[in-house]
Amino acid sequence: MTEYERPFGRLYEDFEPGDVYKHWPGKTITEYDDHLFCMITMNHHPLHTDAWYAETQTQFAKNVVVGNLVYSLVLGMSVPDVSGAAIANLEVETLQHKMPTFHGDTIYAETKVIEKRESSSKPDRGIVTVESRGYNQRGEEVCFFRRKVLVPKRDSVKPRRRPYESPN
Repeated sequence: MTEYERPFGRLYEDFEPGDVYKHWPGKTITEYDDHLFCMITMNHHPLHTDAWYAETQTQFAKNVVVGNLVYSLVLGMSVPDVSGAAIANLEVETLQHKMPTFHGDTIYAETKVIEKRESSSKPDRGIVTVESRGYNQRGEEVCFFRRKVLVPKRDSVKPRRRPYESPN
């Protein structure tokens, strides 16, 4: 019998500039997803929640998914491949909503490693800069952001444990 431990995120040594991670799976955004996100975040703009308003008062003639939901999905899709082992997300340098997303669109994401550098203040970690892109089912880029992630080096990480396992 073989035991497999699924990796979650990467350590500093695992990142190489130029590498691209194609995140899986995608997510189809429903009207419910969009409305719930709007209500939770108190964004009550009728462009997102009022079908009549969107159909008669906007250039799109239908509801547009709130941009922060699209950003959050792309960011979330990247966690298992990029920041699952991170100490912290340090900053989002830029965030661009390239085109609208509509109810029923499916978002897919990928992340490219731009650069990495060792921390100047703590030798057990490094800073990795990545760019993530979200695409709809037609391959149109709908979201782009660049961020810096603080990740530990391999030698500083303790083995993953479960609460019911002994510390040995």
